[in-house]
Amino acid sequence: QLLLVESGGGLVQVGGSMELSCAASGRPFSYYAAAWFRQAPGKAEREFVAVISASGQSRYYGDSVKGRFTISRDNAKNTVRLQMNDLKPEDTAVYYCAARYYSATTSISDYKDWGQGTQVTVSS
Repeated sequence: QLLLVESGGGLVQVGGSMELSCAASGRPFSYYAAAWFRQAPGKAEREFVAVISASGQSRYYGDSVKGRFTISRDNAKNTVRLQMNDLKPEDTAVYYCAARYYSATTSISDYKDWGQGTQVTVSS
């Protein structure tokens, strides 16, 4: 099983920036696509944020974060990052790192390996 641990969350003001990191261990991370999902307060479901392919060559973003968030990875360090710029109050959520073997998808049901989540709060 792949172990994923997120870090980097906290409190940020509207318009600010924040970077989340996800450290992977337990399996060769370079074979896994990695994604970020988020769950906003009071919402029952997690929302797709971004995904990056195992090689790092392909990236896809949710409509609400396009142009503001950037996903990247470093397979040598077994990490994936989410750079978040121009943050808005609606970005407040618990952000989860997830991974699946090889193929990058945007569907939450395709992901079996999850981190514990990190809280991001955007204050106005």
